[in-house]
Amino acid sequence: MNQRNLTLHSSLPKAADDSDSFIDIDRLIAIVIRRAGSVALCVAATVTLAVVYLLFATAQYTSMTQILLDDDIAKYAQDPTPAASAQQVDMQIASAVEILKSNELALRVVDAEKLQDNDTILDPPQSPAALIKSGMKLIVSVLAPGGPPATEDDARNARRQKAAALLQDAVAVSRVNRSSVLAVSFRSTDKLLAARITKAYANAYLNDQLNANFDATESASVWLQQRLADLRERSQQAALDVAKFKTENGLTSANGELMSEQQLADLNKQLIVAQADSASASARYNQFKSIVDLGPDSAVNNAAISSGQTDNTVIQDLRTRYISVNKREQEVTTNFGEDHPQAVALRAEKQDLTRQIYQELQQLTSSYRNEFEVARSREASLRQNIEHLTGKNSEADRSIVQLGDLEQRATALKTLYESYLGKYEEASQQQSFPIAKARVISEAGVPVSPSSPKKTMTLGLAIVLGLMAGGALAAFQEFRERFFRVEGDVRTILGLKFLGYLPLIGKAPREGKLFRPRANPALDPAEAAADSGATFERIMRVVLEAPRSIFAETLRNAKLASDVMFQGKSDRVIGVVSAMPGEGKSTTAANFAALLASSGKRTLLIDADLRNPGLTRMLRTPPQQGLVEAVLGEVPWASAVKVDPVTKLAILPVLPNDHLMHTSELLASQGMFNLMENARKMFDYIVVDLAPLGPVIDAKAFAPQVDGFLFVTEWGSTPTSVVRDLLNAEPQIKSKILGVILNKTDMTELGKFTNFGGTERYRHKYVSYYTEETPKKREPAKAGA
Repeated sequence: MNQRNLTLHSSLPKAADDSDSFIDIDRLIAIVIRRAGSVALCVAATVTLAVVYLLFATAQYTSMTQILLDDDIAKYAQDPTPAASAQQVDMQIASAVEILKSNELALRVVDAEKLQDNDTILDPPQSPAALIKSGMKLIVSVLAPGGPPATEDDARNARRQKAAALLQDAVAVSRVNRSSVLAVSFRSTDKLLAARITKAYANAYLNDQLNANFDATESASVWLQQRLADLRERSQQAALDVAKFKTENGLTSANGELMSEQQLADLNKQLIVAQADSASASARYNQFKSIVDLGPDSAVNNAAISSGQTDNTVIQDLRTRYISVNKREQEVTTNFGEDHPQAVALRAEKQDLTRQIYQELQQLTSSYRNEFEVARSREASLRQNIEHLTGKNSEADRSIVQLGDLEQRATALKTLYESYLGKYEEASQQQSFPIAKARVISEAGVPVSPSSPKKTMTLGLAIVLGLMAGGALAAFQEFRERFFRVEGDVRTILGLKFLGYLPLIGKAPREGKLFRPRANPALDPAEAAADSGATFERIMRVVLEAPRSIFAETLRNAKLASDVMFQGKSDRVIGVVSAMPGEGKSTTAANFAALLASSGKRTLLIDADLRNPGLTRMLRTPPQQGLVEAVLGEVPWASAVKVDPVTKLAILPVLPNDHLMHTSELLASQGMFNLMENARKMFDYIVVDLAPLGPVIDAKAFAPQVDGFLFVTEWGSTPTSVVRDLLNAEPQIKSKILGVILNKTDMTELGKFTNFGGTERYRHKYVSYYTEETPKKREPAKAGA
């Protein structure tokens, strides 16, 4: 056998991705287009659910009122309060929201509107989930042991609490933007009831503010009154304790000071004066005493005392007379001598004056001595009095400290009493203040249309959810996309040449038309009528009945590839294989062989799929002998060959044989080798339909006798990893592959799997090249035949 092991392809590098590395817009658009059906299905499902919900949902009506929290309402009746900070304002508004949502306020509304007997509130329409939940509770209550029967008061209180709980669940309170306005809304199936309850909530809140103010001021007044009585009694007792302590300790006071302190101050002043007087008297006494101690002779000379020191004018007169006598004596002595009688008389008179002056000085000295002693005695007496008072004051100081504590306590109690008295009067005035620090600025009206369910929002949300679910489903489908779709997948994943697409038989290249191949007008009708014997089913001759189809063009491309690769070679064995069963390799092999035969080439088609002979089953007349018998030498191989009268294609079928165990050994046997050698001498092309590569090894055993392989894989069905792994595991087969054909391609969906610029996207521009020719009109007689 002329066997060659040729490398029929080269590893093609992957095409550079020119798309944006971050977001490939073209690819996203392609994904959206090809998954539009999934997205539309999800949107339709969600919209259908939304419509069902809108049809069966109970209409809910919402009534709303707005309440303004305004502290300035009471500014003319109350003392102004300092401006609150933003945080305090937020806390006040949050507190008001919680009050409106509270159970206490809900109970007040229930009592005011008598809702404990309202069936609309107590038994509202329930959703299916709520009905199921109620049924389960009923079953549990039946099975559980029952308690004692409830009294009428307990039942009424239970209905009241249930109504309040339902009100709390249906009421909504929110702050309007950053203002001090609260929006209170209530929803119900009865629009009149919704408006009535909303108004009741506003009135209940305002009354709650008034009642809270009244209760607070009343409680404060009662408490302040009790405190005032106690403070008044304690303040009076403290004042009595101060007076009693003063009396017991002799702490009498005048002009705000104690008597002992005033006496001590006066004695200190008197002592200062006495000390000054004693010093002055001592100075005068010592001066006169020193003059007297000098004797009479010196007394006259030292008697020149200023008038401010003494009030005695006698000494001044005596001294004046003495000076006058002394002057006459000097004149007489100077004129008449010392012995002159007048001079002697004047000296005697002068001595008498000296004696008188001395005596007068002695008297003054004695007087000043008495004055000095009196002043000194007075000073000593004052000192004794001061020392006595000082001793008494030291004892009083300790009493004064205690007195200060008593007076401070009495003052504090008096101040506290006055403060509480002012607060009591203020609370008494505010107790009847009839204004709440809130007002309604928007009355609750009767709603004209239901607020729930919102049809537009529900449908819009359903569409959005459908789009999201469709997007998720599309993403999931894309992540699970592991099949061959376009030419680029074959090149990048397998590194093999791509030969083309074989459309799914039964659909035309253009969407919406069934692909029914027309009979080739070039064929003789008599030949067509004589289909018998080895003729194929019509599906095996599509390439002849639709010669200008994409199907035929792809097989021509496969023939061209074989011609290019095997130039100069007279005989060529081409095997047709696939990875998995059911991918259409038998149909491809039959049509490829028919194409070769119709081009004038001597062509033999061998059904070598011994375990599942699909080609043989498509023969209209079952054969009596085939490949196995020829290989085993039971019959000549030429006698087992059948010829299609239409295409002149020679066919070597296989008889089904369930007892044939070693098919791979049969294909690799010497008998098969001899058969192929003989066939090469008689035919230009030998097309062999081999078993799939995945389940059996028949194709691997027959591979040495094949010049080239056509690899057929099903479009959008066969996983790429399966094909890649099978070919990588069999390099001898991969090296001989002429190219890959994608079979059963849905041409209407093909363009959706390629990006912008892909050749598959522009196949609609070539429709005119693939359109079937209109058959010529036939004569009636022939048409009938």
